[in-house]
Amino acid sequence: MTNNKMMGRKRAMALVAMLLASTMGTTALAGVAPGAPGQAAMGAYAGKTGIGTAYHAYGAQAGKAVPSRVWFSLAKGVVTETMYGLIHEVQLRELKFAIQGEGFLDVEDADTDSTTSYLDVDAAGRPRSLAYRVANKARNGKYEIEKQVFTDPAADTLVVRVTVRALKGGTVTPYLLVDPQMAGTGGGDKADVIDGALHAYEGGRHLVVRAAQGFKAASVGFVGASDGLSQLKAGGKLDADYTTTGDKAGNVALAGALAPVTGEATFDIVVGFGDSAKAADAAASATLKRGHDAVLAAYNAGWEGYQAKLAPLPDLAKEAMDGGKLLYASALVLKAQEDKTHPGALIASLSAPWGDTQKADKPATGYKAVWPRDFYQCAMALLALGDTDTPKAALSYLKTIQVGPKTPGNHGDGGWFLQKTHVDGTPEWVGVQLDQTAMPLMLAWRLWRNGVISDADVAALYPSMVKPAADFLVKGGTAGIGWNKETIRPPATQQERWEEQAGNSPSTTAAVIAGLAAAAELAGQAGDEAAVKRYYAAADAYSAGLEKATVTTNGQLAPKESKAGYYLRIAPTGQPNAHTPLAVRNGQQALTEDAYVDGGFLELVRYGVRAPGDPVIKASLAVLDDETLPENLRVKYTFHFDGDTTAYPGWRRYGNDGYGEDRANGANYAVSGTSTPTQRGRVWPLLTGERGHYELALAAARPGGAKPAEVNAIRTTYVRALERFANQGLMIPEQVWDGVGSDGGRGYKAGAGTDSATPLAWAHAEYVKLLRSLHDGGVWDMYAPVAVRYATKP
Repeated sequence: MTNNKMMGRKRAMALVAMLLASTMGTTALAGVAPGAPGQAAMGAYAGKTGIGTAYHAYGAQAGKAVPSRVWFSLAKGVVTETMYGLIHEVQLRELKFAIQGEGFLDVEDADTDSTTSYLDVDAAGRPRSLAYRVANKARNGKYEIEKQVFTDPAADTLVVRVTVRALKGGTVTPYLLVDPQMAGTGGGDKADVIDGALHAYEGGRHLVVRAAQGFKAASVGFVGASDGLSQLKAGGKLDADYTTTGDKAGNVALAGALAPVTGEATFDIVVGFGDSAKAADAAASATLKRGHDAVLAAYNAGWEGYQAKLAPLPDLAKEAMDGGKLLYASALVLKAQEDKTHPGALIASLSAPWGDTQKADKPATGYKAVWPRDFYQCAMALLALGDTDTPKAALSYLKTIQVGPKTPGNHGDGGWFLQKTHVDGTPEWVGVQLDQTAMPLMLAWRLWRNGVISDADVAALYPSMVKPAADFLVKGGTAGIGWNKETIRPPATQQERWEEQAGNSPSTTAAVIAGLAAAAELAGQAGDEAAVKRYYAAADAYSAGLEKATVTTNGQLAPKESKAGYYLRIAPTGQPNAHTPLAVRNGQQALTEDAYVDGGFLELVRYGVRAPGDPVIKASLAVLDDETLPENLRVKYTFHFDGDTTAYPGWRRYGNDGYGEDRANGANYAVSGTSTPTQRGRVWPLLTGERGHYELALAAARPGGAKPAEVNAIRTTYVRALERFANQGLMIPEQVWDGVGSDGGRGYKAGAGTDSATPLAWAHAEYVKLLRSLHDGGVWDMYAPVAVRYATKP
């Protein structure tokens, strides 16, 4: 027998042993790691500096597997949440390296300074692909780590090429540390070392980690008791006897020693995922066989091909202030946050806010889920970029999450769209938010007007989706899913866009009016003239009653000289002068309705419901921008960044917002499991984009349209602000630090992301749409039938 055949036979026998270990939990000669079940598992850090997945063009039948269903993220210089299967199914919490040298043991996320950049950029430095270079420099000056991270378009694998440099003439030993979170939980996992590979699994989810050069030693154990890092801290080496975690499941970790490095050495690591150990190992082995260079080239080619289809991209880049870097990254980020099993399913963020302080004992989607509101923003931004395929798939997908007779557990009225769902349509949150029922109608109309869907498509879509949704916006109905049995009477909503309060909301009403106008136009195309009249009649009534239901003329925040009043964030009873208290949310005291203001009324201008020069709009802006308000009620902040004298504006969601870090001790949101009165919601970058859109609408409404100086002012203020809010990986956060209170020693800088979700797709969408609006000389989200019918010149 030849050596090759003998090696092949040994490997086959080893794989059989692995499979037995997967089902039996141990092998006869294996040493069982002690300490089950290990420490309580926590989620992953949410402040991502990069996300990635292989580009996949449409073509596979919906619900069928595609060649690569792996997504990853980066934070603090290491690989964090890695998903396999559906986009929310976390299988790996963290992959990083420990470095051992003379007199020290470092862990890269704690002991190095990290920078994240893109491997594939054009001549202007603009990202062409979601492949990353992560450079970590040791604070003790004794080593450097450089990693390349991407996935294989032809396999369910994550690829990490790591180069380790020993400095100052020393020798260091790198150890790979892998923290699985199989099937979405950090507990319930088991692990083995078989045939030189690291293997973890729970149920039908498996991962196998292989190193091209092989591991010099390998071990598995329970976190905090017998895991590799604990072994290194206790004895300076891995325990070769710990080759399985045995029959007991828990929070397991995997470790592999690489060859000692003097000078420089490069290692290729591949993590394979599958529904069996055999499938995961086969995926990892296939990727290693194809080789780093070939896999990276295929990965880059996929994303480069996608960007090449985005015809407006080069022209939109001319509106940017950074040469187009954030724009090109945003195009990739928005597309990457689509599930591959369910085409068109666009999620809010590839992260879970404040994840590292949240328990991982139960599967949770975090923001890796579908909200029709965020969904609409993404689809419209992709359309603005010139991508018609994804928005069309998104529109088709929406039927998956529209409530009807076939919705599981539904015993109420249909037509509305679920608040939050898994990408497969599984309901997660079931509040009724009328803007989320209106926005699918707005998207449908826009795709029709842009020629993405045909008249025949409208005829098919109208009775099945448009009419039920529009009818609900007219007459409302009673919800009947889970806890929700409430009767909804439009335009009052059960929840507004921040998902916390019921009543009459300016932003919700703006979407409802626009949605009904869109539905009326679609009804006309479908030949339903009675519905045209009914939908416009309801929209007319909502518009006529808007100020009476949402504008206070005796509110406590109004300047004394103002007579116009101002838009409330929400009026619970539709009586804005009644001083009705809002419901307690996020641990905050329930203040009266007139104490709350947010920028939601700007949606009235964006969609064409009110003119930008409307006196109530302008009066409301004065309240929104009042930086002398008490700190808890203040909404606007300005930021100065290093080396830049410009004051960049930012806004909180609303006054008295508690969805954020604790201002007293800096603790992450609801870290104790309950909200506290000292929590504080911070500044949201997407709101800077919304304000930029308003300023453009105001300038464009003047005779002759927006002047070049006005456009330039918007670019240098609002466009540049969003670019400054983005982190080094060009990811825009949900929230940035406003400087109020304690940061808990985290070292937050004003205007930089907090531990909330990053990247937020909505924020990237807002940036893209602002550039498109500037390019076009008008607001991208403006709906002509709405503006013609309701908005008048200032």
